[in-house]
Amino acid sequence: MTPAVVEAWFQARRWQPFEFQRRVWEAISRGDDGLLHATTGAGKTYALWFGALQLEPRARPGQAPPLTVLWLSPMRALSADTARALQAPLAELGLDWTVGVRTGDTGEVERAAQARRLPTALVTTPESLSLLLARADARDALATVRLVVVDEWHEMLGNKRGVQVQLALARLRRWCPAMRTWGLSATLGNLPDALAALLPSPVLAAAAPADPPADPRAEPPAGPPVRPAAGVIVEGRIDKQIIVDSLLPANVERFPWAGHLGMKMLPAVIAELEQTPSALVFTNTRSQAELWYQALLDARPEWAGLIALHHGSLDRATRDWVELGTKEGRLRAVVCTSSLDLGVDFLPVERVLQIGSAKGVSRLLQRAGRSGHAPGRSARVTLVPTHSLELLEAAAAKRAVAGRRVEARIAPHRPLDVLVQHLVTVALGGGFIPADLLDEVRSAYAYRDLTDEQWQWCLDFVRRGGPSLTAYPDYRRVEPDGDGVWRVPDARLARRHRMSIGTIVSDASMTVRYWGKGAAAAVIGTVEEGFIARLSRGDCFLFGGRLLELVRVHEMTAYVRRAPGGRAAVPRWNGGRMPLSSELADAMLRELDDALSGRFEGPEMQRLRPLIELQARWSSLPATGRLLAETLRSREGHHLFLYPFAGRQVHLGVASLLAWRAARTTVATFSLAVNDYGLELLSPQPIDWKQLLLDGAVLSGSRLLPDLLAGLNAAELAQRRFREIARVSGLVFQGFPGAGKSTRQLQASAGLFYQVFRDHDPHNLLLTQAEEEVLRQELEVDRLAGALERMRANSLLMQPLARPSPLAFPLLIERLREKLSTEKLRDRIARMLQDLERAADLPAAAPAPKARRVGSRT
Repeated sequence: MTPAVVEAWFQARRWQPFEFQRRVWEAISRGDDGLLHATTGAGKTYALWFGALQLEPRARPGQAPPLTVLWLSPMRALSADTARALQAPLAELGLDWTVGVRTGDTGEVERAAQARRLPTALVTTPESLSLLLARADARDALATVRLVVVDEWHEMLGNKRGVQVQLALARLRRWCPAMRTWGLSATLGNLPDALAALLPSPVLAAAAPADPPADPRAEPPAGPPVRPAAGVIVEGRIDKQIIVDSLLPANVERFPWAGHLGMKMLPAVIAELEQTPSALVFTNTRSQAELWYQALLDARPEWAGLIALHHGSLDRATRDWVELGTKEGRLRAVVCTSSLDLGVDFLPVERVLQIGSAKGVSRLLQRAGRSGHAPGRSARVTLVPTHSLELLEAAAAKRAVAGRRVEARIAPHRPLDVLVQHLVTVALGGGFIPADLLDEVRSAYAYRDLTDEQWQWCLDFVRRGGPSLTAYPDYRRVEPDGDGVWRVPDARLARRHRMSIGTIVSDASMTVRYWGKGAAAAVIGTVEEGFIARLSRGDCFLFGGRLLELVRVHEMTAYVRRAPGGRAAVPRWNGGRMPLSSELADAMLRELDDALSGRFEGPEMQRLRPLIELQARWSSLPATGRLLAETLRSREGHHLFLYPFAGRQVHLGVASLLAWRAARTTVATFSLAVNDYGLELLSPQPIDWKQLLLDGAVLSGSRLLPDLLAGLNAAELAQRRFREIARVSGLVFQGFPGAGKSTRQLQASAGLFYQVFRDHDPHNLLLTQAEEEVLRQELEVDRLAGALERMRANSLLMQPLARPSPLAFPLLIERLREKLSTEKLRDRIARMLQDLERAADLPAAAPAPKARRVGSRT
């Protein structure tokens, strides 16, 4: 297909190709690899698709061309939507290309047809591609691939799914040397790194020394620098207006606590939805989505059938119905989670509402882009605060979006559990010779510095389970045959591995099904096993917008019926506390800098002004270059409040580190509390925090890892992390269909392996990986080290308090939340608020203790 044909097709629709689309077409025709970074809804899909259509693969007369394009998508729903977009122009262009989808939702009939002959373009997921690589005829089936497109690359780049993609691409390049690779993204802050992770990396391991034995006191390596990849970056910015505004609460409490606005904003949200033909209402958790959906229905029962709920635990039929209804404009609103974050095209959607803070600029832009999803249309996202300080986050988000300060995504470094899984996959897909495969693996970005010793350890692990599992046949998964080709010798182990391919690990889920027979026993969705385990027969819970009563639990199915009434117990899912990103935190400090200078720009900061002025009157404000430390004596003991504005996870590390180091100089015990803005340390006896913070030793970066590991009981964290690693590496099998293992069984199995390795194989590299993942992913040790450095460099402002300040109050509530029941906490908060509001209304002439600027450390 010639460029002239493409231009004619666009002109027939009165469209004009964008310059970035033409640049991509030219780059593909030259044989370049690359990364396209373009505004959401600007036409990225057709930029790559029409470039692919110019490849003109050879085909036999009367047959569609063989498999030519692999299109990798991170989500099943996005895969189906992409396939429809790719299919649309083929008939009009007179091309006999075929388009197919292969995901976990693909039916048996379609799978059987693909087993005989794959389509010209296959839209699939990383997991399904790995399953294709595990076919005995994988090389023959995939040898004709000429282009791989990795859609929404930012979504996979920073996790193990991205590593799985890297290894799959390395395998395909060995079979298809002329194959080109392109990534698509709309929200990335580190484009050269993202491109480098997508393309072949220079082999650096030849001169790399062997790693020393696992030592948790050593700094985990971040990976060597990589020269820029030999590919092109095409940026496709178009003049697409992104509108970020906020729903302002009628009253802003001067003493906020997480979630206290919540449903108070319901009338305002309903008013906005009444003015919008079609909207998406995003929440950060599935339980929050359930609550808001039910609240909207209770407030507007006439909207039944016009509003819907969408999250990953609902069954596929329900999700498909919601997606189709949204695309066709039949739904007024959909309450959803990140299940609709990615590029499904909902053209009728004019508005996005975000309940609570999105916690990151990239996520906010991604969700905003779900509205006005077409060139020339504006995207609008309205932020709905769930506590007063989220108005500050909203103002900061508007500033960061305007400056296009988007977060970077960092690719994982050398996860050996993924490599071990890949070795078994390759052994199934025709087998491998270790010496040949090593160079291929090292060409993947994550393993560019894989040492010979680590490679040999992985080979030994898949061959006999390492030194501690040699006696168990289930861990002899791969063996060399008489020709030196490593293959899987056992059909049962092969079947087990195919069922376990993938790197997504979550708590075991139970099917939720209506109690009854035949059609009445319909599946509603899935819920975490741990949630069902806490319920007794007759208990009620909210799910899928329905109040359900638990009838019985049998194997991995919870049978329910509709409940006439009763108190709902809302399901809770993981991922409920996303940390504040560095970019958004920095923007918040810039807003506070302006407030210190008396500038309150924008409606959010104007509405927040009474809180900020009270904070300044009773204490002071955090600011760029200044660390605010507040001290308070109460009936509970002696409090320290610090405000680094580094995010919840980093603050947990900082608080644990300070407590551990302070306890070595003064015998003391501490209670901790953290949120995205700061941290609290409570001790029964006074601590000279002024001297400790000025001295700088408690904030030192030296001996960071051993002190952090000791203060946080990181062995327990690593053991929990090891469950995921055990599942990905194949140590733990989740069970065949109908005979799945419970979460408790999986945890027990993983815990047993963890203890066996610690006792009998202490240098096991999977133990080392668990410790590194705790540090880098759960504790964000790199961000933590940076936060400590900034805290040491900042001037220290010590402020004794007569009573909790507006910034300290939410930290007090965060700690009390762990100790008190909901009813007792509500009563306690009411009393505290009454006292604080009474004090806040006293004449300003009553002076608070004076702040003392005590300098900075050198």
